[in-house]
Amino acid sequence: MNIIIAGGGKVGGTLAEQLAAEKHSVTIIDTNQDILDRLNNQLDVLCIRGSCTSRGTLIEAGAGDADVIIAATDSDEVNLLCCHCAHRLGVPHSVARVRDTGYMNDLDSLRGDLGITMLVNPELSAAVEISRILRFPSASNVETFARGRVELVSFQVQPQDFLADHSLAELSSKIQSLPILFCAVERGDTVFIPNGSSVLRQGDRAYMAGTPSGLHQFFRLLGRNDHRIKDVFIVGGGRIVFYLLVQLERLGMSCKVVERDGDRCRQLAETFLKSLIIHGDGTDPELLTEERMSASDAFIALTDRDEDNLIISLYAHQEGVPKVVAKSSHQNYTSIARSAGVESVVSPKLTTAYQILRLIRGLQNSKGSSMTALYRIAGGRAEAMEFRVRTDDQHLGVPLRDLSRHLRPGVLIAVVVRDGNVIIPDGSTCLQAEDDVIVVAQNSGITDLDDIYTAG
Repeated sequence: MNIIIAGGGKVGGTLAEQLAAEKHSVTIIDTNQDILDRLNNQLDVLCIRGSCTSRGTLIEAGAGDADVIIAATDSDEVNLLCCHCAHRLGVPHSVARVRDTGYMNDLDSLRGDLGITMLVNPELSAAVEISRILRFPSASNVETFARGRVELVSFQVQPQDFLADHSLAELSSKIQSLPILFCAVERGDTVFIPNGSSVLRQGDRAYMAGTPSGLHQFFRLLGRNDHRIKDVFIVGGGRIVFYLLVQLERLGMSCKVVERDGDRCRQLAETFLKSLIIHGDGTDPELLTEERMSASDAFIALTDRDEDNLIISLYAHQEGVPKVVAKSSHQNYTSIARSAGVESVVSPKLTTAYQILRLIRGLQNSKGSSMTALYRIAGGRAEAMEFRVRTDDQHLGVPLRDLSRHLRPGVLIAVVVRDGNVIIPDGSTCLQAEDDVIVVAQNSGITDLDDIYTAG
């Protein structure tokens, strides 16, 4: 597909890298030549210097032949105007990154008046991800499928876990009755889809799909502390915090926020009457001690500096806070944080990129994709996808034991949701039209459910 990206910053650059890797034709528009030079040297993309709201620049970037334009500059208004201009030039689909909640509330009118296909809000998406993690503190990261009926979680195998050094088949007596399934394992630099003979080792990061109740029961069997989080300590008062406090107050959590900007503190204090807003430097250990950070159930680092987030998260972990979450825009920091004990790392730019990638995958499928969710897991080396089964999909009614020889290598049918009921598939399970199917695959590039099968 021919794709134009307006804005080569964190979100735009991440998208350009992902889309170029999937063999799309990508053109980037930006006013900053240094950004364009860097992207041009790193990626197989075309770079255009100019304003993305200029008709001439858009035409130069190929708007006449473009399938999609993604506006990801730092300005909501520029992004909206860019998409509108592209729509007037005949670009059939447009995506605008916006941060103002007012725009999110006017989605229908924006679609009709400006011709915008999709609005994405990185801070809102990050806040939703963090709230999911806090609702399931035993897991490092939590993704949801089938309107919340299924969750995919990851956790690190510890030496004391009964999982360690045993094959999954040997564990069946303990977990066979639970509605869960191991669907991927990350071991060092490798990722594999496990089967019954796979042996989990200390330090592995395991990915498991199942119902929320089944996953909670599993972690109780594992002996992990899964108490409900009541007190949350947050450092940083930016946009993510605004969206996050709305959700955490609704969940009945008591929140304490440390923010160094006085005006922002006053704004938060006037908006969130149930939360305690503290004016101070959240990277100061003395302040954290005075405010009893170590007595909190969860600590969240949301400053504008990834390095500060990493350092204070490590400090919170060392002080014994049970659940620690850090925001980071640098993917390589994730492995550093996890190796030091901070397992939950949230990246707004990656969350946004995956939302847009799902749309692109759907548009490039000539049949009209049935993909309803897409998440990158294991450092981007595997994907978890949700599909709605159509009547013309292949191999309907065929038991999975007979279907396995048709599946592409590295593909697992993890969960089937039928009429609202969650099914952990076995050899006798068959796919039916209108099922919701969750598939996990290595390095997939899958756009349609039929793509999970080998040719012929």
